[in-house]
Amino acid sequence: MSSARLFAQTTPMKCPVWFLMTTRASGRNPSSNHTAETASAPVRLQKFLASAGAASRRKCEELILEGRVTVDGKVCSELGITVDSKSQIIRLDGERVKPEAKRIYVLNKPPGYVCTNNDPTGRPLAVNLIPDDQRRLFSVGRLDEASEGLLLITNDGDLANKLAHPRYSVTRRYQVQVVGNPTQETLKQLTKGLRFGDGFFRAKGVKKIRSQGKSTYIEIELTEGHNRELRRLLARVGHKVIHLKRVTFGPVKLGRLGIGKSRQLRPPELNALNELVAAPGEKPPSRRRQSRKRLTTEDTRGNSQVSRGRRNATGKSSTRKGSVAKASTTRKSTAKKTTARKTTVKKTTVKKSKGRKQRG
Repeated sequence: MSSARLFAQTTPMKCPVWFLMTTRASGRNPSSNHTAETASAPVRLQKFLASAGAASRRKCEELILEGRVTVDGKVCSELGITVDSKSQIIRLDGERVKPEAKRIYVLNKPPGYVCTNNDPTGRPLAVNLIPDDQRRLFSVGRLDEASEGLLLITNDGDLANKLAHPRYSVTRRYQVQVVGNPTQETLKQLTKGLRFGDGFFRAKGVKKIRSQGKSTYIEIELTEGHNRELRRLLARVGHKVIHLKRVTFGPVKLGRLGIGKSRQLRPPELNALNELVAAPGEKPPSRRRQSRKRLTTEDTRGNSQVSRGRRNATGKSSTRKGSVAKASTTRKSTAKKTTARKTTVKKTTVKKSKGRKQRG
């Protein structure tokens, strides 16, 4: 028997010393096990459904409210319920929903395809262009039927919801061919924005690329995805769209991907997307709010002192001082007004008396 094994048997410890030394050297925790690492934490039902690829987060909320989701055989029609996919059985329309490996594809969508999973008119679906994938896929945002270019397709509903949400302001870049030759003033109108019945549309950036005959190619960047936003903006300023193609979505670029072809997102691209929506920056305060704050702190010191005096334990004396100072200021201004009135009356009387003497 080796000395290490004999030492381990004679030492009153739960784990042998040599085992502890080995685990510490390898960076493992001897008290942890595989089941603890793989156990899933409870999450909200709509988040689990979206992460499993059932639909987007908002659509999953609608499915729950419609009563189409069951947990352990019971219908769940309220939001906010938490579930554990390891110990509970979740079903959507009678089919069990299980966590899926996340996939996200880049597709060069051809014209004529629609970005939906069910079209009553039978038009071709963009998700069907992804080969050999039996998962429930859906598009991130949309490109209208006549447009083409970069389209992200995934089964990760949580990521898709963040990428499409205007809160995160993910930049999309488009190459557009329009009728005519728009002037610089027209392009500035697009960046200033125009109001429509369903919202205020504005381009983040506009750049003219080249002219071709009676048409012009321009590059436009957007941070929101309103319905047919680009076409409506350009039609409002008098330049109808001939051809529209999306070339980037955030850090993901279309590149030389053939039309109708797709590829999986590369790890650096996926990491860049996750970083983009991980922690959105806080919206800076407007100039109007800043000017009001500056006015409060600099120009109304007396009122600020009074308000601070009210919050202090000895607030009565501070408030009384402020009120006394205010009252004295009011009395001084009243006295000045009275003196000015008397002076005016005196001057008028002197003028009248002089006029009478001259007449006499």
